Formats: sequence, structure tokens, C-alpha cells
Amino acid sequence: MEYDLLAEERQRIDKWLWHARVVRTRSAAAALAASGHVRVNGRRIDAASRAVRAGDVVTVALDRTVRVMKVLNFADRRGGSDAARGLYEDLVPEARAEPLMESLPERDCGTGRPTKRDRREIDRLRGLDEAD
Repeated sequence: MEYDLLAEERQRIDKWLWHARVVRTRSAAAALAASGHVRVNGRRIDAASRAVRAGDVVTVALDRTVRVMKVLNFADRRGGSDAARGLYEDLVPEARAEPLMESLPERDCGTGRPTKRDRREIDRLRGLDEAD
């Protein structure tokens, strides 16, 4: 399915994030932009109505990762994932993207949840035990 490119030079950031399939809904895109998790050319934005232009660099902190994209095109309708990939150039490839949070410590399979005794030992090892 081919998508129609807009002849305009700019588009609202919430619409562009939704068309580029960064988020699932437009209201989620607006909330993401309003919460300050989106930067355009290094400047934090606080309104979903902020316009982006072709060539702008959009940085989005989403799901423990940071995505950096260069705006290439705009669309007037939300298309499939192939059409969405034509709207931006990913400046940080997925293979090199680093998660923001470290992975959780792993427990042996089948050991289940730590008991109260186990938690006390873990706290003692971490130096978090409270000596009263």
C-alpha cells in the first residue's frame, strides 16, 4: 500500500510520531510529547502541537530505550510499517541501541520467589540490613 506524502513542510509532532509508528495511538503520542520525553534538535518539547520539519532530529525516550530519528517525510494517513519506515532514518540502529536500565539479577530456574530468610541474607550482602 502506497502512502501519500504531504506537500507541507511541517507536521505536528504527535501526528508524526503516530504516523511513524513510534507509538500505537495518537493520544499516546500527545502524552509522550507533553511529558517531556521527546526532544527535537536537542531541545525538550512540552507540547504535542510543536511542529517538526524535514531534516529535524527527533529523540524519544521510550520503553527503557532511546530512539534517535531524522525526519525525512510526512504522511497524511497512517500506513503500514513499511510506509512508516520511509518517514524517518534511524540514527541509532536497533542492534546498537542500549537499554536505559540494567537487566534484573537472575535467579536459578525453579527456585521461585525468595523467602523472608533469603531476602534478609540478600539485604545483609548488599549492606542494607538495619541494625537496631
